[in-house]
Amino acid sequence: MLRAILRIGLPLGQCLALLALLSLPQDGQAQGGPASVATEEVTMRTMSETVSVFGEVVSGRQSAVAARVAGIVTGMPLSVGDRVSEGAILAQLDTEFLEIDRDLARAEIEIAEAGVTVASAQRDRAEKALRRAEALAANSTIAQAQFDERSGDYNAALGAEQQARARIQAAETALAQAEYRLENATIFAPFDAVLLEVTAQKGEYIGAGAQVATLLDLGATEVEANVPARFVPALRDDQPVEARTDAGGALDLRLRAILPTEFAATRTRPVRFAITSTERDVAVGQSVTLDVPISAPREVIVVPKDALVQGRDGWSVFINADGKAQPRTVEIGAALDGGFEVISGLAPGDEVVVRGNERLRPGQDIAPANGGSAPGGNQAGASAPAPDTADAEDAATPPSPDAAEGGETPDNADGQG
Repeated sequence: MLRAILRIGLPLGQCLALLALLSLPQDGQAQGGPASVATEEVTMRTMSETVSVFGEVVSGRQSAVAARVAGIVTGMPLSVGDRVSEGAILAQLDTEFLEIDRDLARAEIEIAEAGVTVASAQRDRAEKALRRAEALAANSTIAQAQFDERSGDYNAALGAEQQARARIQAAETALAQAEYRLENATIFAPFDAVLLEVTAQKGEYIGAGAQVATLLDLGATEVEANVPARFVPALRDDQPVEARTDAGGALDLRLRAILPTEFAATRTRPVRFAITSTERDVAVGQSVTLDVPISAPREVIVVPKDALVQGRDGWSVFINADGKAQPRTVEIGAALDGGFEVISGLAPGDEVVVRGNERLRPGQDIAPANGGSAPGGNQAGASAPAPDTADAEDAATPPSPDAAEGGETPDNADGQG
């Protein structure tokens, strides 16, 4: 054989390596022992059917912050794109005139309080005069006209006192207004946000109610999707929804609200989903693809995709039956991550061959390298070598089913019947 290889014209080192490779046993059967394989157990998983729906990241809270009082802008410390915390200063108005108004209101209060003191004294004198007049009138020693005059003086003094006290209330109200204007001359961020727009400039006069800046609360972003109306009843508050952005980032969503409107042209309803976690930041307006559940969760049997072998009669697997390769015809359903739903043919706990199954024969002795049972109850690791991983075997082995990503039925075949 060495002479035949040398005739090919390869260097001596490569010829020796090729000769060594050809001399290796191809499987456990060539050695007279069991075939070395890898196995996995059939498991149960919770799944629900989903449908892909396109959505969009929307803002749950976007605010055009306005000035509460009029004034000249003296400071705009932030710029577009800055992240601000609740209470951060967005704009500062001139406060000089507002401080004058506040001081004037305080002076008016003092004047009003002094007026109350004077009015109270006048009311006391008028009240004493009236009491003397009442005593004289009881003895008929005072004219009726004088008594009426004393009574009128008292009523006038009492009214003047009440008027002075009202002036105090008016002055206190004016002070409250002045302090309100002064306090709101500084415009603060109402929540944690990103500054999207600045609409006031330093030196500009703005009126009360004029917009100063636009804020976007990134913590309140949501995903809105138009879900076909026939699938809406399957949505549940406690059921997570997976989604992907157009940039490939994964999002975890949860149903927040089903809006009570329906688009007649598309027979869809707008649904809002809260973002519970995300791999990266999202932007308002960004496209999102959602896997929306269209059925209630259910328990299914799942077989690893590498265990499936396609033949003329459909899909089959080899199970480890006390160290023997036993073929089993299976019917598969929906694709799952790394496997497929088993409709019939397998039960949870069945040990299926996931590697080395391409050349197995029914009833052939097998030795699972991952610790499954071998003939006679021996552990596979003690009776057989590990599965061959050489490039030559990989090149000869047909690919295993790999349709899980797209949710399709496996379509490869290795020609085994």
